[in-house]
Amino acid sequence: MERTACSKAREVFGFFKEICRIPHGSGNIGQISDYLAAFAQKRGLAYVQDPAKNVIIVREATPGYEGEEPVILQGHMDMVAVKKPGCEKDMRAQGLDLREDGDWLYAQDTSLGGDDGIAVAIMLAVLDSDEIAHPRVEAVFTVDEETGMDGARAIDLGICKGRRMLNLDSEDEGIFLTSCAGGARLHGRLPVVYEEMEGCLYRLCVEGLQGGHSGGEIHKERGNSNCLAGRLLYTCQKAADVRLAAMEGGLADNAIPRLTRMEAVVRKGETAAFEAALECFEKAVAKELSVKDPGFSVAVQKKETGSFSVLTREDSRKAAFLLLALPNGVQSMSADIPGLVQTSLNLGILKLSGDAMHLDYSVRSSLGSEKELLLDKVGAIMESQGCSHTVTGEYPAWEYRKDSPLRDKMVAVYREMYHKEPKIEAIHAGLECGLLSGKIPDLDCVSIGPDMRDIHTTEEKLCISSVERIWEYVLAVLQKKD
Repeated sequence: MERTACSKAREVFGFFKEICRIPHGSGNIGQISDYLAAFAQKRGLAYVQDPAKNVIIVREATPGYEGEEPVILQGHMDMVAVKKPGCEKDMRAQGLDLREDGDWLYAQDTSLGGDDGIAVAIMLAVLDSDEIAHPRVEAVFTVDEETGMDGARAIDLGICKGRRMLNLDSEDEGIFLTSCAGGARLHGRLPVVYEEMEGCLYRLCVEGLQGGHSGGEIHKERGNSNCLAGRLLYTCQKAADVRLAAMEGGLADNAIPRLTRMEAVVRKGETAAFEAALECFEKAVAKELSVKDPGFSVAVQKKETGSFSVLTREDSRKAAFLLLALPNGVQSMSADIPGLVQTSLNLGILKLSGDAMHLDYSVRSSLGSEKELLLDKVGAIMESQGCSHTVTGEYPAWEYRKDSPLRDKMVAVYREMYHKEPKIEAIHAGLECGLLSGKIPDLDCVSIGPDMRDIHTTEEKLCISSVERIWEYVLAVLQKKD
């Protein structure tokens, strides 16, 4: 770790490494929350740790900044915890193995959690310093952002006096985000019945896909392994009696799934037709994805012949129909902002477990009516096949603010430091700014962050030099008086 040890932002990377030693995947945030509370206690800083495990830490203004507007720094403490097939690390109990490759930081065989661990590290470095000049700083650390923004929904910001918030949950340096889509989670449950069937067992794996963040990369039209597995099943059922015995794919509803495994049993005498249909399917999809997702393939293992527990013919067909008919990906583009996705959805998790098949979607839209329409459409298709559904974790869009003193100040500082203009953009991915804006009247908010790539995947990496620049920029914003 030579590069980060001598980095201009070494205090930031020091805290980031500490964070990475603590398991902090979504839903497993007890240890990281307690670490933040202990950090505040050790330094004698005022703090609140609420029942949801959100933490707010306050550091009062330094001399000469008492009359300046307080600033809220905000990020989330949870990460999308995923690992490569074959990786034996228990991410609920073990920390990450950090590695450097030139100017990039990554984790061996797992996601890195730069989203949003680097925000937590920057905030801690500010709170820890006795040398940085700043107004009153209110650091807001939320939980479980990645699984529905539950922390932002539950948090009480009564301790906060600030009306300006710098959110540190973005992944592109030089881009100031000023609005984002709203969203929701949709969970479907298809009841299934099993029976015994004589035939040949096949183990299939849709693999080799790039995946990615369903908000930031859905417009790239990469393959969704869950949807492709459903299409495979539907295609092969037209050629043979193919029954589903097992199916599982995806790790998070807001991550485009890269790999889906399934077991299928093909009736005796129909294996040749099945294999021919499978070969045609793979060739067709490989051609479709040759530019967008060129690594696509289907791994096939032909196993033993015998009697197996499988879904009934009707339920196997229902499962295939749902996965084929349900929408996925970009549904509409913004007419106001060229290139911005307006409405989309992602089938992130698919699992056949016990007496049901479970489907978990992340639904996003910057237009509330389109979000409701899409939720209704998915629900109607599910109900047509006897699949129940529930909607959870709804969060509002973050609307653009025409009058923003914080944005004006940040643009001025950026111009002074870099002699160029930052990009002011909206984003399709969800941010907590919308929920938090509803808790603080007239909240003025901008979101920034260092360069990251392939977040929510095992290929995630964080740019070291970009973190250095963002650190220096945040300090400059804090030190700039109105």
